[in-house]
Parts: sequence; structure tokens; C-alpha cells
Amino acid sequence: MKRFVQGEDRTQSFLLPEALDDYVTNTNPVRVVDVFLDELDLQKLGFEGVEPALTGRPSYHPAVMLKIYIYGYLNRIQSSRRLEREAQRNVELMWLTSRLTPDFKTIARFRKDNGKAIRSVCRQFVALCQRLDLFAEAFVAIDGSKFKAVNHRDRNFTSAKLERRMRDIESSIARYLEAMDTADRQEPAIAKARTERLRDKIAALKEQMRSLKEIEVKLKEAPDGQISLTDPDARSMKTRGTGVVGYNVQTAVDTKHHLIVAHIVTNNGIDRDQLTSMAKLARTEMGIDKLTAVADRGYYKSEEILACHEAEITVFVPKTVTSSATADGRFGKEDFIYNAKMNEYRCPAGERLIWRFSTVERGLKISKYWKQCSLKARCTPDPQRRVARWEHEGVLEEMQTRLDHNPDMMRIRRQTVEHPFGTLKAWMGATHFLTGTIERVSTEMSLHVLAYNMKRVIRLLGAEMVVKAMRA
Repeated sequence: MKRFVQGEDRTQSFLLPEALDDYVTNTNPVRVVDVFLDELDLQKLGFEGVEPALTGRPSYHPAVMLKIYIYGYLNRIQSSRRLEREAQRNVELMWLTSRLTPDFKTIARFRKDNGKAIRSVCRQFVALCQRLDLFAEAFVAIDGSKFKAVNHRDRNFTSAKLERRMRDIESSIARYLEAMDTADRQEPAIAKARTERLRDKIAALKEQMRSLKEIEVKLKEAPDGQISLTDPDARSMKTRGTGVVGYNVQTAVDTKHHLIVAHIVTNNGIDRDQLTSMAKLARTEMGIDKLTAVADRGYYKSEEILACHEAEITVFVPKTVTSSATADGRFGKEDFIYNAKMNEYRCPAGERLIWRFSTVERGLKISKYWKQCSLKARCTPDPQRRVARWEHEGVLEEMQTRLDHNPDMMRIRRQTVEHPFGTLKAWMGATHFLTGTIERVSTEMSLHVLAYNMKRVIRLLGAEMVVKAMRA
């Protein structure tokens, strides 16, 4: 093989073998992982086994196990069995663990038993980003995305799904019974073979029906009307175009460096109640007093926006248009101008809509305004055009004014928060989560977020500078 770069002879012995450290450059991300974990007080974070037992077989130090997991998630290796193989053949992982090779059961058990502590490690890296002054703008984008659970959609049941499956089974049984009647008119040998095969199918369907009847009893006792057999915490949620059985992961992402500053795993498929909790969590994790947050219209809820206002969090959330008048081409509420001094509205025709009475609807104090309509055909099909006003409507109007003066807010939100979701899902592959129950899924998500943030910081500052900052 002439004129090619030649490798070394596999059977050649070396008088002075190379050290393992020579294979890991100073800019290798594993050096960041090594220093980051060496600087942490794992016992204070709550890891089990930091102090070894006096008797029994020696265990692996939690730092070693955590290094294996962080390295795995940095390199899209989430399975404990695959991590076991990598520890035996991967030079970087050999360097990181000092050539320790725990088996896959030990690796999986560590993640299961130290979930809360692992989630704390993720927060510690966010605190490091804060010390590096990466959150100077105090501006985050909040969004949620649906991630698949290990629970297949066929093993998730609602009353509608259960009824549909029972109906399908009954239809199949009826079709097989008709086929049996047809088979009886065939030749005896053929009839016997077909009849036995159809009887087996009918028996299997009846067994499925019996199982569904048992699920129906449990479904009536379920508080939210859902049951998942593989992962009891997974829930069926609506997504664009189809549904998914999984979890709704909420994140707050820094708009400057696209770092995930806070995240929560929920099994509630609706974002509307998450705005305040995510904004407050992001402010706490960033260690700041005032915060600006932007979210899409799925987070628009009057009570949540008021709560953010009271917490001195400035939010930008576009209003959800649900007015039937606007949909029918008539004047919407935004066409009526409120006069706070007179406590009345002015309609498009210049008429005054005066206050009539106040009431309480869904726990909110609402005032009602109306007057006889001079533009009735374009305004309302009712005798009068009525306008309702919440007692804190001024907070919503103030937010809308901010949005009008900052038309790029939704573009900033989109280019900030959707990129991390797309990246994480690409890393996870077709099946997103590998574990079950919301607590273990939260641990798994924290490892993904930690790996994502670590890659971002290394890309921004360089591995050597990050290591230097950790040791400072």
C-alpha cells in the first residue's frame, strides 16, 4: 500500500508506552466534565454513597457514575447498556473514569436512586453560568413542548379510546362469526382448519375484551379520566396534527446565549397555567430581581399575567382571539376605547357605553357596559352591544401596548426557545424518554438539559476558559 498514510504494526511493542492522558487534548469536553464534578460537594447535593460503608463490597464513588452519565448524554448515549460498553472501549470515558467499568445494572441503579441530586447538579451548572455573567440581559423566552414517553399510545386509555376499541373488537368478532358460517359450507377438511383458526382469533378477541372491561373499571376511578399501563404518569396530549402520549416539558431560555435557565416536566398538556411558575423559577435560577419574559399565545391567561405583574416580572404574551364578533366580521372589543376617568367605553360610532353593573364570572370581577347600537348591522345581532371589563383589565392593556411597541418579540421568542427543543429531540431520537414515572423522567430531562447547557458554554467560551473559571 504505497503512497498512503501508514499505521503502526498492531503487534509492535513499545518500550515507553503512551499515557492515557496523552489521548485527551486540553480542549476536550471531558476535561470540563472532570473539573466540574470535582468542584461539586456531592454529599451536600444529596448523593448516596459519598461516604463508603465499612463492610461489604466496595462501591463506585458517585462522581465516577455521574461522569459516566454526563459523558453519555453529551454524546447521545443514554442507555445504561450502551454506557457499559463505552466504558470498556472508549478512550475518553476510560480517562474520565480512570478505567473503571461498572456494569449496566449499577449504572441504571445510580440514576434511579439519585434523581433529586442529579437535578441539583443541573441547577449548579446554571449557577456557574450566572457567575460567568451569561445572563446579563435578564430576558427569557418561555415555551413548552411534548416529549414521548415509553408508554405507547395503544397502552393509554381514555373513555373515548376504550369505547372505540371495544366497538372494533365487537365488529371483528361479528365478522369472524360470519366467516365461520361461510367455512361450514366448504369441504370438511378445509372447514375444520378454517373454523379452528377463526375460533382461536375469537378467543383472543374475547380475552382482549375482558382486559378492556377491567380497564374500564379502573378508568372510572381515575381522577383525570386517563390510564397509562406502561408509564402511569404519562398522559395523552394534543400536538400539531396528531396526539402524543408523553410529557409537557416547560423551559425558560436565555435570549442572548440560548441557555436553558429553568425547566419543569409536567403531565399537563396545557401551557396556560405555567407562565408565572416558570417566570419565577427562571428569576430564581438566574439570581436576579427583575425579569422580562416572552411567551406565545398559548400562555395567555388573565390571572397569570396579573400574577407576573404583581411579582414585578415584565411579560409579553399575545392575546388569543376568541371573539365570535371578530370571526363574523363585526367590531371586536379592541375597537371600543376605554375612558378610565369616566369609566365608560366609546364605540366606533362615537357613542358612549356606560357602566351598568358588576358581577363575578369564574372567580373574576367583571363590569358590564352597553348602549343601544347605531351601527347594529356591523356591531351586534343583540338589541344592545355589551362590553365586559375585568377589574384588572388595565394590566392586560399595558402589556398589549408593550407588544405594539416591540413588534419583533414573537420573532425573538421563536428563534430563542424552539431551537433547544429541536436540538434535544434530535439527540433523544425517535423514542424520547427511556424511563417511566414523572420523577425519573425529570431526572432524565435534567441530564439532557445539563448536557445541552454544557455544550453551549463550551462553544461560547472554549473548554480551557470554562475549566479556568470553574477552578477560580
